Amino acid sequence: MDCKEQKKVMSLLEKEVHEGLTAFPKYLSSKFFYDQIGDALFQEIMELPEYYLTRAEYEIFNTHKTDIVHSFDTNNEGFDLIELGAGDGKKTKVLLQELIDQKRDFKYIPIDISENAVLGLEKNLSKEIPNVNVEGQIGEYFEVLDRLKEISDRKKVIMFLGSNIGNLLHPRAIEFLKKMRDAMHKNDLLFIGFDQKKHPQKVLDAYNDQSGVTAAFNKNVLTRINKELDANFDLNKFTHWETYNPETGTAKSYLVSLEKQTVDINGLSLEIHFEAWESIHTEISQKYDDTIVEWLTKESGLKSVKDFTDSKTQFKNYVIAKNK
Repeated sequence: MDCKEQKKVMSLLEKEVHEGLTAFPKYLSSKFFYDQIGDALFQEIMELPEYYLTRAEYEIFNTHKTDIVHSFDTNNEGFDLIELGAGDGKKTKVLLQELIDQKRDFKYIPIDISENAVLGLEKNLSKEIPNVNVEGQIGEYFEVLDRLKEISDRKKVIMFLGSNIGNLLHPRAIEFLKKMRDAMHKNDLLFIGFDQKKHPQKVLDAYNDQSGVTAAFNKNVLTRINKELDANFDLNKFTHWETYNPETGTAKSYLVSLEKQTVDINGLSLEIHFEAWESIHTEISQKYDDTIVEWLTKESGLKSVKDFTDSKTQFKNYVIAKNK
């Protein structure tokens, strides 16, 4: 990451930390969980027995990879496969190998705000699937998508996996999908993972594992603020708390202050006061059914044309097109 890009990410962190911790109630964005430590913690989370999402989506890819690839490139015309928030690409590698096996003409463009994730993925792919043409991009999704839209008219298939869209409540999800629609040419496609509604306890367990890895992942945002903004959060004075509302399908994560305390963020010349049991809202994980997905896409000028699910119908990946 060059100095300009680093400065941009840092200024985004400064801006959002200031806004979130001076608001009432307090909040911080889950996108700041991810740095080298956060990336490693999320890899651990994906291996946890409670965290069903990755296994369910991986099963979908393994079971339906031939049909998924066909739905991407029905006329064998070639395309750019763009992945938002690519991470380690474990699931995507199943599709990349299938694309190579079918001798499809494609370029893989992983986009992630984490330089560590993009460089790591490029390095691993060069060893594991060396025939893949990879062109990683570091930055915010829409900034990069706008740039790619200007560069090429080639068909794009934009992937947003892992139910990452679940980090947005419905109004913001619609805004996000509208932006996606604006970034698409008429024949482009979205391939999006939506975690399905299920037993509330299963949802709670997925975001509140017994081993405490998810708690450490949430607390990593405080570690980053300490390190990058010269703050003095004491992580032992906060506990991770998870809730799930089965009516709205919304799981929420919080860091709760265990006592009345004051935190100094020297990089922002800011003093933050916490009452005992005051919370910082850190993450939303929305759950869906077909009716909700149909409504979200319709409101966004899009339509679902096909979907794939796992054997337990825990998770679905939808192929979505512009509603012409």
